[in-house]
Amino acid sequence: MRDKQPKMNKEQLMAWVQIAAGCLVGALAYPWFLMPNHIAPGGLTGLATVLNYLFGLPVGTTSLVMNIPLFLVGWRAMGGAFALRSLAATLLFSLFIDILPLPCLTQDPMLASVFGGAMLGAGLGLILRSGATTGGTDMAARMVHKRMPYLSVGMILFIIDGIVVVLAGVCINIEHALYAFVSIFVSSKVINVVVDGLTTEKACYVITAAHDQVRRQIMEELDRGVTLLSAKGGFSGEERPVLMCVVSAQEVARLKLIVRRADDRAFVFISDAHEVLGEGFRQLSEE
Repeated sequence: MRDKQPKMNKEQLMAWVQIAAGCLVGALAYPWFLMPNHIAPGGLTGLATVLNYLFGLPVGTTSLVMNIPLFLVGWRAMGGAFALRSLAATLLFSLFIDILPLPCLTQDPMLASVFGGAMLGAGLGLILRSGATTGGTDMAARMVHKRMPYLSVGMILFIIDGIVVVLAGVCINIEHALYAFVSIFVSSKVINVVVDGLTTEKACYVITAAHDQVRRQIMEELDRGVTLLSAKGGFSGEERPVLMCVVSAQEVARLKLIVRRADDRAFVFISDAHEVLGEGFRQLSEE
């Protein structure tokens, strides 16, 4: 009796839906904005755009052919599942670019670079979020990010693609290369927003002598959990806990008021918190 094939679970299905949606959104940027205005937004697809300008070669097919060596490297470096998803994303992305006979939406290169970069970034962000890339510099950025997680995927793409655009500018002209830099900048920012999420929560750290009072009021008035971190003053050498809690951006003012009422000499620092998951926020199971 044959074993039943494992069914695709919800997370896997959503990943493939994100890949398809990301490929469609990102590919639309080319006929609508980038190709008609000769803007090569870095990477192998950007290089294919230059070849399209010079020789009329199809952008999607050309970038697909150039991606083959990177897939051979990526298969070993990133594992079979990642490479399989990336292969599917690259095929879809390339196919959509070549088969969508859509009219250009604007002849203004600045508008094209901004809106084209935003659409491309949104598409690539969805693909990266699903655990794949469209090959090219996207795959290279993913591999570098795995080894150097302190560098965001968007920043790595900006650096690598910037080098490609400089080379592309020689083949077209400097003005178009500058527009391409604008497109890459916008794209990298949108990628970070899609991958990391919009910053709507804040991580707050409070050092105060009235830590018991502040902790209690945060829990009672804001209905937020508080974590006590063990710490020692570098100058005084005194043991004093650090209060750490995550609140929404709208709750920051109330938290500062709570701290100020208890101890107006408290030390507070607040930082952005991307993708807060758990009780009181979005559940981890929703990922």
